[in-house]
Amino acid sequence: MSQTVPRVHAAGTRAMLLVLVLSSVVWLGSLNARMVIGGDLLEPGTLTFDPLLSPSAERELFRLLSVIALIAAATYPCVLISAALFLWRSPWRPRQHGWMMMSAILLFGFLPIELYAMTIDLRMVYLEFFTTASNEDFRVLFLERLGALGGAPFIAVLSYYTIIGLAVFQPLRRFPERQP
Repeated sequence: MSQTVPRVHAAGTRAMLLVLVLSSVVWLGSLNARMVIGGDLLEPGTLTFDPLLSPSAERELFRLLSVIALIAAATYPCVLISAALFLWRSPWRPRQHGWMMMSAILLFGFLPIELYAMTIDLRMVYLEFFTTASNEDFRVLFLERLGALGGAPFIAVLSYYTIIGLAVFQPLRRFPERQP
C-alpha cells in the first residue's frame, strides 16, 4: 500500500500557501536583483567601486537598489506571516516532515540578520527619496550593507535557496508504521 500525501483541505491553508509562494518569488527576486546591481557598482572580485562608472550611472544604480529595497521590505513580512500561518494551519506536522521543520528553522533563524540588513536598506531608501544625499553617502551605506555581520546576509540567501530544495525533495520525511 503506497503512502499518500495528505491533501490541503482548508481554503485558508491553500491561500496561505499561495501567498507564501508568490511573496517568496518576489522577495527572492529582489534579493537576486540587488546582488546583480550591486555587482555592477564594483570592480570584479573587489570591494572597490568601478572608477569607469560615471556619477550619474552610479546614482541610477543606487536609485534602483533603493527601489528594490522597498520591494524586499514590503514582501518579507508577507513571507514571514504566510509561512507562520501555513505552518499553523497545515495538515502536515513538522515532527513527521523534517523538511518542513528544517525550512522553518532556516527561514525564521535568519530573521535578526534580515532585520538588521533591512535597516541599512531602509536608510538607503530614506537617503534616496527624502534627502539630496551625494553618491558618497550611498557608497558608505552600500559598503556597510555588503560587510554587514561578516557576510551573514549572503549565507542567509543560500539558506533560502536550500529551503526550495527541501520543499521539492522533502528529505527526512517520516512515514507512519504500517499495521500488519
